[in-house]
Formats: sequence, C-alpha cells, structure tokens
Amino acid sequence: MRVITEKSTFQSQGTNCAATLHLPSGEGPFPAILMAHGWGGVQDALTIPFYPQFINAGYAVMTFDYRGWGKSEGKPRQTIDPLKREEDIEAALSHLRSIAKINPNKIVLWGTSFGGGHAICVAARHPELLGLIAQVPMLDGITAVTATPLTRLIRFGLYAGIDLLRGSNPLYIPVVSAPGHFSSMDRDGAEKAMQQAIEVMEDGYDNRVAARSLLKMGPYRPFKVLKQIRIPTLIVGATKDSVAPFAEEKIRAVGNPSIKIETLDANHFDPYLEPAFSQNIGYQLKFLETLVNDRT
Repeated sequence: MRVITEKSTFQSQGTNCAATLHLPSGEGPFPAILMAHGWGGVQDALTIPFYPQFINAGYAVMTFDYRGWGKSEGKPRQTIDPLKREEDIEAALSHLRSIAKINPNKIVLWGTSFGGGHAICVAARHPELLGLIAQVPMLDGITAVTATPLTRLIRFGLYAGIDLLRGSNPLYIPVVSAPGHFSSMDRDGAEKAMQQAIEVMEDGYDNRVAARSLLKMGPYRPFKVLKQIRIPTLIVGATKDSVAPFAEEKIRAVGNPSIKIETLDANHFDPYLEPAFSQNIGYQLKFLETLVNDRT
C-alpha cells in the first residue's frame, strides 16, 4: 500500500509540538490511530514496525513528540511530567481531528509503557473515542517504584534532589543503559531495544532524562481511572515485565466490561521486537477490526 507522510506542528499550552501523519492512499476520510510513546520515547523510537500494520488495516497513524522532546519545542529539555504529557495528548487529539482526511468520529488512542498510562487517563475523559489500546502500560507508579532495587532508589532520590536545586539547568541521567549501569531503565533488554531503534531513526536519540522526572513516577496511578473508561479498550500486558509490572488481577478486579486483556509471555521491551511483536500486533489488529465498522 502506498503511504503518504505529512509533517506538521500543533500547539500545546503555547508550545509548538512536532507531529507526523502517515496516510493510506485514497481520499479518506480515514479512521486514525494517535500513538503516544513512553517514558523516554520520541517519534519513531520502537514504533516504526507498527505503522505499516495499522495502515494496511485502513487506519491513518499520527505520532508526535511531547514538549521538550525530539523535534518539539519547550524548555527545559528532556523532562517528564505525566500531567503535562496528558495535556500534549489532548492537544494532539484536537490537531488530528482538524485534519480533513481524518474521520474525527473514528479515532483510536494508542499508548505504550508510560504513555500507555497517559492514554488510559486521557481516554477516560473521552467517551467519544472509537477505542483505546494500551500496550505494556504503566498502571501504578507505586508498583513500578517498589520493583526498583533499594540502592537504585536511593541514588535516584539523590540525583533528583540535586536536579531540583538546579532549576532551569537540569541534571541528566541516561534514559537507558546496559544491565547494572546507572540509568532510569537498565532492565528487560532496554539497551538492546533502544540500539535497534536508533538504527532506523533519522536523527539518532538523545539518551538523557532530567533526574527530577523520577519523582513523578510514584504518584502517577492510572489504574485508578480504569473504572471510568466507557470505550472499547485493549490492554496488552507482558507477564515478565519488571519495568511496569503487569497486575492482571488488579485490572480484572475493576470489573469494567469495556476492557479486554491480552497477555504476552514477554518482558517490557519484547513486544516491540520479534518474536513477541507478531503476537502483539495480531492482538491489536484483531481488536481494530472489531472497531472500524462500529461507528458511522
């Protein structure tokens, strides 16, 4: 299928954010998927294999960079605040709806990892969306924090405290590193996954995150809004995930009939790569097929 790629910008809280729209050939209007990446992600970091799959299924795909990341404007750079990121997703959603070739009544919100948590929180406020896909979502910051070794937590706290004192001149740590090396993520094959992503990214990857961002993880608990979701939702969890541990029983205990759960025998980064990718995308395409004809 021929794909048309269009670059654009939109404003989030007065800051210009970079977006990329991938369109199937044809006149449209097309159903669309808005993709929100995770903790240290930027456009095309680990998400490129998903685009042709979604486009072949008849969907347009829009990706974007959060404020202060990638090609988006905003300072200080490389900081993370989940509530501000939810604002960016809201702005991206409005931008996507304004595009003539997009059917504003058929938009699916897609989020992965930390962005999966953002997508859940935003989707709970938008019952008009066609659907939601949350892939290896970070649902409970407390669980993610307690899964981190104590010595690493202490070091995180020291770096974050120093960073806060530095104000507009952040203290950065690596986003990902080899196992045992200091970074915000050194588990579940994080470095291997990022190296594969960098190989196909146009502009490389700035492997830094402001240490103050780590303080935003624990209080962020998207699972609390799961009961508020009223749109068809697919949550894909990884049973060996140690970055964002998947608590399937907690999700099922919510008792929300709108939520469908699929699991992968995988760690946090496996779903982006083969062989787990094929099973993962299979779940998502099957879910999308059930959505596209449900709303005029």
